[in-house]
Amino acid sequence: YIARCRDDSLYCGIARDVAERIAKHDAGKGARYTRGRGPLKVEAVRKCPSHGDALRLELAVKALPRPEKEKLFVTRRFRAFQQRLVASAR
Repeated sequence: YIARCRDDSLYCGIARDVAERIAKHDAGKGARYTRGRGPLKVEAVRKCPSHGDALRLELAVKALPRPEKEKLFVTRRFRAFQQRLVASAR
């Protein structure tokens, strides 16, 4: 998932239950980065077939410059990015 913090920064993470994870972030019990930056707004979510695929996707998103991350919010761009990443890993 990619979430926008109150200070307009972006946070990328993985979770089985995104709503529950966002609630933890907002309660100050999530990642250190998000403490004090809540409430978070989920901008994009992608399901992955495995935990490893989710970690690879998270790492790839974090490596993108901010303008490229913002483009992922456009319909189907995040899906296409994920599909290219999975295809290149195999």
